[in-house]
Amino acid sequence: MNHNGKNVGLVGIGKLGTAMMQNWFNHNKLIGVYHPIKSKAEQFIQRFPNGHYISEHELGEIDVLILALPATDVIPFITDLTAKNNLLAKTYIINMATALNTIEIKNKFPLLNSVGVKYMGHARDLLEHGNGLFITESNLPKQIEELFHPLGQIIIDSEETLIQVNRLATHYAVKAAIELKSEFVKRKFPLEYAQKALISIAPEVIRSYCEGNLGDFAKEIAKDIQMNVDGFGY
Repeated sequence: MNHNGKNVGLVGIGKLGTAMMQNWFNHNKLIGVYHPIKSKAEQFIQRFPNGHYISEHELGEIDVLILALPATDVIPFITDLTAKNNLLAKTYIINMATALNTIEIKNKFPLLNSVGVKYMGHARDLLEHGNGLFITESNLPKQIEELFHPLGQIIIDSEETLIQVNRLATHYAVKAAIELKSEFVKRKFPLEYAQKALISIAPEVIRSYCEGNLGDFAKEIAKDIQMNVDGFGY
């Protein structure tokens, strides 16, 4: 079932909104797009023929409204719409902001249908590879499931778990980047080498490790590291 643009609205055309729109385009899902500056929405839609502009007034006619907004913008946006009577109780409001627990929206707007669907990962990965992982705390209505299935897998878990996973992954990623750059400086390698290692080599090695297709060179290094982790390297 393909949703038409009148039934589904996207608010937020940043990295995550763009990544989702690309995947919906790949699966011929029609999506309405709102931005307070109409020209920005129109520029965005030029890249995605599966989208069309919806006005602020038309947001009240939407069945599923996806908020791919920063956490600090979600509640003010909903507050503004409700103040103008531009949101109906029948509309499913999808909160995608990692740092904003959906329960906060439910408590502030008890008459609205608020649902949390959070993306676990980096928007660029979703844009380039699809097959994303989304977390929600309860079973989703069928029309929302059908909307997210082209984007990847949906798992029921707590939003707090998602925050912990993102925090842990970010911590170790930044730690590895800092340590790698520091080591390159210590060895007096050119800055360009460090940039290439961080932007190209390290991410692709991690991807290959996860997919189980490391090359022989990387396999030997992984073996040594694993032995040290297991306590057999000393």
